[in-house]
Amino acid sequence: ERERERRKYLIYVVWLFFVTLAWNWNAWLIPVRCTFPYQTPENIHWWLLMDYFCDGIYILDIFVMQPRLQFVRGGDVVVSKKNTPTLTSSYFHTHILNTHTYSVLLLQYNAFFEFNDRLEAVMSKAYIYRVIRTSAYLLYSLHCNACIFYWGSDYEGLGSTKWSRSVSQCYIRCYYFAVKTLITIGGLPDPTTVFEIVFQMLNYFVGVFAFSIMIGQVGAYYRHCVDSTVKYMSSYKIPREVQNRVKIWYDYTWKSQGMLDEQELLIQLPDKMRLDIAADVNYSIVSKVALFQGCDRQMIFDMLKRLKSVVYLPGDFVCKKGEIGRDMYIIKAGEVQVVGGPDGMTVFVTLRAGSVFGEISLLAGGGGNRRTANVKAHGFANLFILDKKDLAEILVHYPESQKLLRKKAKKILTKDKKPADEKGQAKETGEVIPQRPETPKLYKAALEVGTGQTFAKLKETYKGATLEVFTSPVL
Repeated sequence: ERERERRKYLIYVVWLFFVTLAWNWNAWLIPVRCTFPYQTPENIHWWLLMDYFCDGIYILDIFVMQPRLQFVRGGDVVVSKKNTPTLTSSYFHTHILNTHTYSVLLLQYNAFFEFNDRLEAVMSKAYIYRVIRTSAYLLYSLHCNACIFYWGSDYEGLGSTKWSRSVSQCYIRCYYFAVKTLITIGGLPDPTTVFEIVFQMLNYFVGVFAFSIMIGQVGAYYRHCVDSTVKYMSSYKIPREVQNRVKIWYDYTWKSQGMLDEQELLIQLPDKMRLDIAADVNYSIVSKVALFQGCDRQMIFDMLKRLKSVVYLPGDFVCKKGEIGRDMYIIKAGEVQVVGGPDGMTVFVTLRAGSVFGEISLLAGGGGNRRTANVKAHGFANLFILDKKDLAEILVHYPESQKLLRKKAKKILTKDKKPADEKGQAKETGEVIPQRPETPKLYKAALEVGTGQTFAKLKETYKGATLEVFTSPVL
């Protein structure tokens, strides 16, 4: 059913494309036909043929396509043709009026804007189309400016002034003149008549304000954030090196993401829409984490909404050895390195996009286990972070998943500690009957001296006793 609705939607977008082409034909060429002498009795039948062709597209749109559209009434999606706009509705009358007066006025513009909205909805990179559309707006404003300039020059008399001396040739000269005036390039002859002076002033004002608004709106939020941060750092005399790193972070984050904080954009959406976006973006990554495999699917969806995106600059430490671990990290883009050694520069392993580290910290007791190594960004790294507090709030509603996670965490911790325990046990067994330490030399010398004297006394006593036995008289 969804696939069928999607095909219908794409068919309608294609139809709107043809309606938009017809609208652009009239929007661009009506000013030319009204000002330049390009429509003549010899070629008017070709112009009328294109007009009738465009009107035919509008009539098909009114009588065939529009009555088949679904619309919302009172919050309900209406699909019945009986409830669609009829021949007596104001909607129908407006479109009929647009069709009859289109050769004079630039109407039917609603189809153009509807096409823009619907096309952006189906494009994966809508910003590309917005750039093209903005450029088209600029070209169209220059087009209208060229037509007005020719009309004014023709009204005052072609060739009567320096301004109108070269515009009698063709449309391209007027367009070039419009580019130089509206974009304020300069290098034009001084205006002499009232019309030329007013026209030049309006062009300068419109050109300056239009371009400042177009360019300023794109980065207004970004510049405001940067200026506020710089002002804050300057007031507290933050070191220049830190300020430069902050500016680099702003610049990279804005260029890579087009935003500074994804949560600011998603927080205004309903939970269901936020969940859909988070699932499409992050589910494929989180589902590969061994710790969360086998958990409740809805628990993982709730966890996806709590993930926070953080950008680290080259050389920034994600976590340091000895810190209390309270977060789990998922690498969205870039690389991080696990470093250590005597100088702290030895690279043990490099983790790339899709890798996960710090997941045991989420379930370790006692305020979180301590980090066993330093992890720093190798280049610009974009990481997803899941806070321990957020996971605890989620697990309250999923006791079975909580038991499974604790069991897995305990198993992983036991596995990590087993080699260290075996090493300690072997050392402890070997020292149950310790080897006899070597006798100190000073103590050995004293012992030899004392032992020699004792044996000498015993020897003399033994000899005396023997003599007494052999010299005693015989009874």
